[in-house]
Amino acid sequence: MAPSRDFYDTLGVSRDVSADDLQRAYRKLARTYHPDVNKDPGAEERFKDISEAYDVLSDPDQRRRYDAFGPDFRQVPPDVDPQTWARARAGAGAGAGRARGGGRRARRGGAPAEDVYTQSGGFQDIDLESMFGGMFGSRGGGGFGPIPGADQEAEIELTVEEAYTGGRRTITLSGPDGRRTLDVTIPAGVTDGQRIRLSGQGGRGGDGATDGDLYLVVRLAPHPRYRVNGRDITVTLALAPWEAALGASVAVDTPGGEAKVQVPPGTSSGRRLRLKGRGLPNPRGRPGDLYAEARIMVPPKLSDEERRLFEQLAAVSTFDPRSRP
Repeated sequence: MAPSRDFYDTLGVSRDVSADDLQRAYRKLARTYHPDVNKDPGAEERFKDISEAYDVLSDPDQRRRYDAFGPDFRQVPPDVDPQTWARARAGAGAGAGRARGGGRRARRGGAPAEDVYTQSGGFQDIDLESMFGGMFGSRGGGGFGPIPGADQEAEIELTVEEAYTGGRRTITLSGPDGRRTLDVTIPAGVTDGQRIRLSGQGGRGGDGATDGDLYLVVRLAPHPRYRVNGRDITVTLALAPWEAALGASVAVDTPGGEAKVQVPPGTSSGRRLRLKGRGLPNPRGRPGDLYAEARIMVPPKLSDEERRLFEQLAAVSTFDPRSRP
């Protein structure tokens, strides 16, 4: 059986971590592994793991269920006692160890869960009826009773503006049961890799059992102006040479509207000016920041007067941009 990822280990925190420390750990890792800044081949997959772990542990209800049931918490019916579940898992592990013969491993319902070892002839040495005290019921004197539907995942692509403001989206999904249309509420401040849970919209439960949930994994589309790292946003700030040299108050577009940036005198290209709290909002804590990255632009064609003034500046200035400090 393949080992399951532990969300606490993924974020490098203890199991009693506070909400604030959890967020700090996530932000630090997100800045390190975001694929926009880390070009290592494994960075994107690592970033997805980090985002999934934070999405679960930052939600109090999901964290309680994860602490109680571990990686299978999404597949466990809501009324199951944690101790009963632990005993059942232990019994299932022992039964699987006693089973003989070849087999194959498969994922249940396509949802993120531990691999389940199955035999070509069906389950062996595992009595779910006795392990769960009848919670699965029975049909016709034997076999399984109502089985909850499996959780499912799909991706939803959002613009940076949609992630910033939130709102309503209508999506169409294709599956074994055909195409279906859903109205989705996008929370303001949703980040790349975060999951939006649609209760009861996953796999259909059997014999009247509850349906599974649908998790929409957010993917932020590339943007012509904004680069997103976690909740922080970077935008290019074009400056004239005199604005960079003398300082200026310059307007900059942000997903939340126009903002003013105070450019200090002597600003060079590449300098990052922070607008605190103007990044993606955070319903559970501090919002991200917006960084205006200076880029000095020169006129593509000089007028006679502009050329005269630049030549005059060149004659009197002792500045050498190629000298080492």
